Amino acid sequence: MRKVSLVFFIRILVVVILTVVLFTGFRYFSKAAPVKADIVIDTRRITGIIPANWKALAQGGEESGVRMMSNVIPQIAGLFPRYIRIDHVYDFYDVVKREDGRLVFDWRRLDETVCDIYHTGAKPFLSLGYMPESLSGDKSLVSKPLNWDEWSLAVQKTIERYSGRQTRICDQVFGALLEDVYYEVWNEPDLETFGKWSLYPGQKSYLDLYRYSVIGAQNAKDVNHFLIGGPATTAAYKNWFRLFADFIIDNNLRIDFLSWHHYSKKPDDFYQDIENIDEWLSEDKYVRFRHLQKIISEWGYDSQPNPIADTNLGGAYTVASIRNLIEQQVEMGFSFEVKDGLSPSWGILTREGNKKPRYFALQMLNILDRARLDVSGEGTYIKAISSTSPGRIALIMVNYDPDGKNYELVPVTFKNIVPGTYTITETSLDGKKVETKLMIEDSVLKKSILMIPNSVVTVELVKE
Repeated sequence: MRKVSLVFFIRILVVVILTVVLFTGFRYFSKAAPVKADIVIDTRRITGIIPANWKALAQGGEESGVRMMSNVIPQIAGLFPRYIRIDHVYDFYDVVKREDGRLVFDWRRLDETVCDIYHTGAKPFLSLGYMPESLSGDKSLVSKPLNWDEWSLAVQKTIERYSGRQTRICDQVFGALLEDVYYEVWNEPDLETFGKWSLYPGQKSYLDLYRYSVIGAQNAKDVNHFLIGGPATTAAYKNWFRLFADFIIDNNLRIDFLSWHHYSKKPDDFYQDIENIDEWLSEDKYVRFRHLQKIISEWGYDSQPNPIADTNLGGAYTVASIRNLIEQQVEMGFSFEVKDGLSPSWGILTREGNKKPRYFALQMLNILDRARLDVSGEGTYIKAISSTSPGRIALIMVNYDPDGKNYELVPVTFKNIVPGTYTITETSLDGKKVETKLMIEDSVLKKSILMIPNSVVTVELVKE
């Protein structure tokens, strides 16, 4: 009897174990199984406009007193940037000094870097900071000023210099070229390194910093249209955005854009920022903020220097993130940063000007035109975006896989093509190109493209 019971018990135990294993395995594989891509582009269905919001670059404070962009102007120009952001405006360029008890301003060194920005084809986006020693309460770069009116004057003179109707720099930059320059109040004020400014009235309030910056901006005379905003925090934080907005409303202050930074290894996180901000500012009293420009004034893979950013993974991450950034109502997203300092950091270029994979990824995105085409059939790893212009169809695909395991032979179908002879050019992240000429008679082109892990491929169809 005991032997029969033992055998029965063992059988039941085996059945239970197998059931658990099979059920767990089924759940795991059903959840984890990636969706393979089958890309279809409808060349006659335009779904909207592709905003060139990725054509913005940021340069950090790597080397004081150095014209960081002077030796890489052609490389930067090859990306066709709209704006280039710089910080350390006051401390790196010795702009503000005190002589005989009064403030004097010397723009020569800052002019050189601003001219370098214009020579790339971009306009400047200036982060107003850090505190000039001649103004600082404790002689540090992150202190509040001894006299807030002097800070306002520094901001006023800066705007009059780089947005002034009578200003002429670089011998050839004047007039309309000085319109729509951006002025961002400070850089990452919530971070200890940059002052740990508070959101509450007291010893060191960012709200005071912003208010006196706006006073300076409003005092600027004979200037072109410009934009001022903030708060340029390390991320989009509810507390910062709500209290900042409340303060602006209560004090009837000018604000032209909201800005923040975004560092994440997950491209899909870019969807969350705008959704969160819209929710935080959804009350009727915030209606003016919902229509402001939203700007990510720094973004990247990691807020700390990370060698991965200099690999093909970094290049694929860039395209995958921008694919999501395009779908958000973001005016600009500033890739951080243009160039390394003395040691490798976040640059898309080395200190000597050599191009890294992220540079090539940004360059490949320039294949896109303004009219966005309908794309269906994206998978778990493979994402794509397509555009059209007269006689031309462009596609960029990315296989972003941090684990480096996903290989796919991706079917790609272009349908509703105008029949004719086309030159078809495929380009990969390493610059390799394959060009073919093909007569398309039945309005459909089918291809298969091998996408190895963290690869980027563009396909261009040009009708003869």
